[in-house]
Formats: sequence, structure tokens, C-alpha cells
Amino acid sequence: MTVNDTAPQRRAATKKTSLDKDLNKFMTLEQAGRSVAARLAAPGLALVFLVLAGLYAGLTMGLSSTTLIIVVAAVLGGYMALTIGANDVANNVGPAVGARALTLVGALVIAATFETAGALVAGGDVVATISKGIVDPALVPDSDTFIWAMMAALLSSAMWVHVATWIGAPVSTTHSVVGGVMGAGIAAAGFSAVNWATVGTITASWVISPLLGGVVAAGFLAVIKINIVYQDDKIAAARRWVPLLMAVMAAAFACYLAVKGLKKVWHPDALEIAILGVSVFALTFIATRPWVYYQSEGMENRNQSLRKLFHLPLICSAALLSFAHGANDVANAVGPLAAIVHTVEFGEFSSKVNIPIWIMLIGAVGISLGLFLYGPRLIRMVGQQITKMNPMRAFCVALSAAFTVILASALGLPVSSTHIAVGAVFGVGFFREYYTAHSRRRREYMRKQRKGAADRWDDSLAPHEELQRRKLVRRAHFTTIVAAWVVTVPVAALLSAGIYGVTLLIR
Repeated sequence: MTVNDTAPQRRAATKKTSLDKDLNKFMTLEQAGRSVAARLAAPGLALVFLVLAGLYAGLTMGLSSTTLIIVVAAVLGGYMALTIGANDVANNVGPAVGARALTLVGALVIAATFETAGALVAGGDVVATISKGIVDPALVPDSDTFIWAMMAALLSSAMWVHVATWIGAPVSTTHSVVGGVMGAGIAAAGFSAVNWATVGTITASWVISPLLGGVVAAGFLAVIKINIVYQDDKIAAARRWVPLLMAVMAAAFACYLAVKGLKKVWHPDALEIAILGVSVFALTFIATRPWVYYQSEGMENRNQSLRKLFHLPLICSAALLSFAHGANDVANAVGPLAAIVHTVEFGEFSSKVNIPIWIMLIGAVGISLGLFLYGPRLIRMVGQQITKMNPMRAFCVALSAAFTVILASALGLPVSSTHIAVGAVFGVGFFREYYTAHSRRRREYMRKQRKGAADRWDDSLAPHEELQRRKLVRRAHFTTIVAAWVVTVPVAALLSAGIYGVTLLIR
């Protein structure tokens, strides 16, 4: 067969038939459909949860003239729980994920499990209906006004946390609820109903929380760098210091859980908390010394080897922080809901109410579902995008989150756990910037290790360019998050007042 004879056959073989064209079109449509379905899966599951929450509330309370109000309140409480899971839980597991001590899936499973356990086992069975004493209940005119004010507070808080999650800013859900209650209280009973001294105290926590968290985290990172990282014999230094640091972390978390996470099952005084902390410190130090020695045998004398020693503490800290968060912050979602149910049932509102188990279930399941559906974005933000994490830095962030709460409680200072955790991430990043540029110990160590050939200022760059190169905290994320913190209470208050005003028109 000649070349001329085969050419037309080859062209005919490579030419697409009508069937091939149709199949390609179907494949394109199928891929587009899968893409759309993937984007709609999370909102669809969230919607199913809200519908089930409403049905569950209606069936639990039974059919009556007030059932519709309870169903709507349950949907709003479920919505708030979803947004808390999407936004607030990232602070507990983000650093461990960024340090690669946990995979994203592992972090989601651990956080969801311990958030649910904390909410159901140690979640407060009695919560304040007017969050943080912002509004005086005696000045609320009647029960109907109270119910609609609580609904406005729930919806506005959830909407703001939803927006903050969308823009990638971890915010305090407690501050969101405070703003919602304040706005609804002003709309319902006037400015005189608000306890402005309490508002001022909460405002102070915007500054106190991140600063304390950042300073404490930077302090622990300095201890690790000076005493372990920049030592000639890193393994020997780690064997001395890592058990001590792990004991400090264990003691801090024991006290943290006693103060914040076990309020439902235990009410220790200051002496009992101190005894608990000292006992846990001693036991952990004794137990971890042989473990660290065993783990460090055969390790190379380099920083990469040391990081493995911090993986287990990070996993434990992620679990304990999630448990404490579930126990402490589930009330942000279900507190107003419990207040509405109590008022509907008894025709009166109270400053404190019991939370039925069915309401706690809505909060616990909603937080876990919100974490799975929308949490990964904020987890990556906290753990990877603000500043680069490794196990030692993440350890300092987790230790700061527990230690700062204990310190602030002892000093009587108002703090936000969200602001502390994110402030600790900022503190680690800014400390690294400063230490990289100004530490004589670091420069001497690097010169000794690399004979002065590495990690020096690049003379080819202009001073401004060199300064920009050494900024280890992303300023865009920093300004976005700080701005979101500042506007959380006023924005939630304005939204709540507006929503309450709308309810007056439709009632």
C-alpha cells in the first residue's frame, strides 16, 4: 500500500464522528453539573439540618398556638450553631493543621468529636438569657417584646458571623451575641436599658485579649528558640526542656478546663484549681521525661527532628481546646433559644434559664456540621495563611490559648478566647520578624553553622524592599481580621436593631 493510498484513510480515522462530538458535549455537561452540585452540597446539607432542627423542635414541644414561634427560634439557633462551627472552631485546630501535626480531615474529626462532647457533657445547663448582663431584664416591657428581641439578636449574630466567615476573618461569637442583644435591647427598651459599664468592659477585651495572647505566645517561642533551637546540642537541650514545656501545657489545660470547660460538673475554688495545676504539672513532667528520651534517640541534631517531639502535645491541645470551646460557647447558639422557649412555655422571662437536652443537641450538632461544611477555609487561614506555622510555633499558640485565659481569670480581666488564639498567631509571626532581624544570638548561631554565608541581609535590595521581604505576617490578613474585630459589636447591634424594627412592622 502506498503513502498516497493511506493518507485519506488516516484523515478519516482521525476525524471525529457525530457520536464522538455528542459524547464530548455530554461529558462537558456532566462535569459542569458535578461542579455545580459540589458547590451546592454544603448549603443543601445546612438547609436540611435547619429544616430538621425546626421539625425536631416542633415535635418535641407539641402542637399549640406557640409552636411556630419555637420552630422559627430553633431554626435561628441552628443557624447560629452552624456559623459558630464554621468560624470559631478554626482557632482550636488551625495551628496544628498548619504545623502538619494533624491532617485537615483528622482535625475536623477531632474537633467535631470533642466539640460535641464538650457541649453535651459539660455545656452549661443554666445560661444567662441577656448575654453578659448587657441589658436589664426589668426594663423589657413584656414577654412578647423579649421573644422578638431574642430572635433579632440570634439572627443578627448569625448573619454577622456568616459574613465574617465569608471574608475570612475569625471573630468572637460571644461579641457577636453581645452586639445582637445590645441592639435589640436598645430598639425594644431604649438606651437606658443597656449597661454601658459592662459594654466598656467588653470593649476593653478587644485590646487586652490579642495583646495578652500575642505576648504570651511570643514569650514561649523565645524560650524555645534560646534554650533549644539555637543550642549546639539540640537533642540534649530538648530532653531538658520539652518535658518541662509539656508539663506547663498540661497544667495550663487542666486549669483552663476547670475554669472554663467544666462549669456544669465542677465548681472549684482558687485553691482547688492551684492544687490541680501543680499535681498535673508534676505527673506530666515525670511521665514525659522517659517518653521524650525514647522519642529523641537516634535523632539528627537539627530543627526538623525536634519538631516531631511537639506533634503529640499539639494533637492533645486541639482536642482539649475543642472540648472547652464546646462546653463554653455552645451557649452562644442555644442560650437565646432556651430563653425564648422558657418565655413561651411559662409566659415570663428570666435572667437565667435551664437548657433542655433537645436544645443542647441542636447546638452541638449544628457546631459540628458547620465545622465540616465550612470550617476548612478558616482553619487554613489561622493555620497557614496569617504566618507560617511549624510544630514549635503552633505549640506556643496552643499553650498561650490556655495559659492566657488562666492568667486573665486570676487578674479579673475580660478576654475573648478567639482573640487570644488569633492574637497568639500574630504574636508568633511578629516575634519571628523581630528576632530574625535583631537577634544577635541568632546571627551568631547562623554564622557558626553556615560560616556566615546564609541568612544575611541581601545588599542588592533597597532597604524598603528588604524590610518587605522579611515581613513574616501577612498584613492584608492582619488588617482584615483586626477591622472585623473592631466592628463586630456595632455591626451586630445595628443589624439586630434593624431586624427588630422590621418585626414591629410585620406584627
